[in-house]
Amino acid sequence: MIKYTIHRLLSVIPVMLVVSVIVFMIVHLTPGNPAFLILGEDSSPEAVAALEKQLGLDQPWYIQFFSWLSQIVTGDLGTSVYSSQPVTALIVENFGPTFSLMMLSMLLLLLIAIPTAIVIVALRKTVMDPIFTTVSLFGVSIPEFWLAILLVLGFGVAIPVFPVAGYIPIAEGVGDWLHHLLLPAFVLAIVEVGIIARMLRDSMLESVNQDYTKTARAKGIKERDVLMKHVFTNALIPTTTVFGATVAGLLGGTVIIETLFTIPGIGQLLIDSIHRRDYPVVQGVVLFIAGIYVLVNLLVDLLYTLLDPRIRYD
Repeated sequence: MIKYTIHRLLSVIPVMLVVSVIVFMIVHLTPGNPAFLILGEDSSPEAVAALEKQLGLDQPWYIQFFSWLSQIVTGDLGTSVYSSQPVTALIVENFGPTFSLMMLSMLLLLLIAIPTAIVIVALRKTVMDPIFTTVSLFGVSIPEFWLAILLVLGFGVAIPVFPVAGYIPIAEGVGDWLHHLLLPAFVLAIVEVGIIARMLRDSMLESVNQDYTKTARAKGIKERDVLMKHVFTNALIPTTTVFGATVAGLLGGTVIIETLFTIPGIGQLLIDSIHRRDYPVVQGVVLFIAGIYVLVNLLVDLLYTLLDPRIRYD
């Protein structure tokens, strides 16, 4: 187990290196001059050239890349060319709202998806099963931005129940924090509910008529206990894999949702930095998101051994 964990941690290095190369090339191939954007349209060519030299933007791209890579190795993601703040400090400053949004979204996702899947399996021989299949496919197909706009118009404008912009830290009050984040968190969660609920339902249906479940019923165990203690537990392993990918999807979805709801998180920081051609911040944020994705996949693999003791890594 320890050997496998070390091996997986070491495998992160080449993955992140490839990601850094791709991110750097995409960002630097994007048209636009950060120095010109910082100084404004009235700036002279001499002033723009001087700022480019100061920021190192006059160097060839490969020199800029290796300079940036050498900073990353030491834990320095660079400095914003727009605000002159360290990229790491900007990420830490903006990660709080994103973390809150993701945690609330995952909580809503689990609270909706797991009971729904269990109920559908219990009612698998009724008309509820095909209805669930249709609704889940519809939910997966809904674009996040479209659903967000509909909910804003419905519950923020027509029926002003929730605020449609802004963020209140949880330290200033749980009620206000929940009131501002519930609507965007619901948008993030509801798009992924269909995937998790469908996967859990399919995995449970594969186990519901296995020999061990038939034996449990023959022993007089109630159907409810069979579903929860035998079927549901075995169905968690494949569902956990999908949930790990869903977490990454939620993190990517925050880019859109934070922009629509004006939440000052990582997603909003990324969008603003793209508009400003703030290369170090864009590169740092994307690397940070990629690192979380890799870490989540590692944690999911390690979680398998807790869900099923028969699984061991050599």
